[in-house]
Amino acid sequence: MKEYVIITDSCCDLSEELAQSAGVTVIPMVFTIDGEEHRNYLDGREMPYKDFYSRLRAGAAASTSALNMDTFISVFEEQLRQDRDILYLGFSSGLSGTYHVSTLAAEELAAKYPENKIFCVDTLCASMGEGLLVYLAAMKKRDGAAIEEVRDFAEQNKLHLCHWFTVDDLNHLKRGGRISATTAFVGSLLNIKPILHVDDEGHLINIGKARGRRASVESLFAHMKETALDPSGQTVFISHGDCENDALVLKDMVIKELHPKEVQINAIGPVIGAHSGPGTLALFFLGEKR
Repeated sequence: MKEYVIITDSCCDLSEELAQSAGVTVIPMVFTIDGEEHRNYLDGREMPYKDFYSRLRAGAAASTSALNMDTFISVFEEQLRQDRDILYLGFSSGLSGTYHVSTLAAEELAAKYPENKIFCVDTLCASMGEGLLVYLAAMKKRDGAAIEEVRDFAEQNKLHLCHWFTVDDLNHLKRGGRISATTAFVGSLLNIKPILHVDDEGHLINIGKARGRRASVESLFAHMKETALDPSGQTVFISHGDCENDALVLKDMVIKELHPKEVQINAIGPVIGAHSGPGTLALFFLGEKR
């Protein structure tokens, strides 16, 4: 069996340590804050996540862009030159054009390297939802699965990868067009916290609300209790926008009642954080359906 590598992008929001231990190659995506462009490395080398969120809280404007063709060609070809096959697990096509660009790069390189396999999977996932699918795929690879088996595993399980979010500051959703200015104003006045998830098309959807932060955290956990598949056998991921204490509260809820195999917490990186804002809290697990 030819050697192969799993590649993803930094919207996976894995920690640098976990990505390295899983043997995953991560392409840093690009974000701009107050007109300055940076790359979103998992270790925060160009901008630590705490600095990023501090600047957002101070009113800085942040934006993001899809990975370009040249970046994919460069990263993919580095592996192909070493005669490795490639499995790219990409950020949701419902939220970015990045996955589409990866397929164009794969098509171009397939003609140049006809003996190699290049597979691209649209995870339809975001943040550590993408990260959890990538991590589970990497564990399959570690167990000796062939590249086609891992690709099929990702395709078969991506719509079981549940994403449940809440945010603290409605103004970031307003700027992203997720809610109206009136909804943001009234919601902030009444301390309303939206409950969101990523649907089967990979879009971020607002589906509920809770009064106050504690209630919103409890709502995320309630959704896991309703739909999780074999929670005691699962690895669960939690990501946060510089609100680690809330992430620890949620982790404690999950461990005390559902007893999962493992719970991993990590910060939401700047590419996702530019749209969700400080105080975002998200829970990811495998469920009956999204």
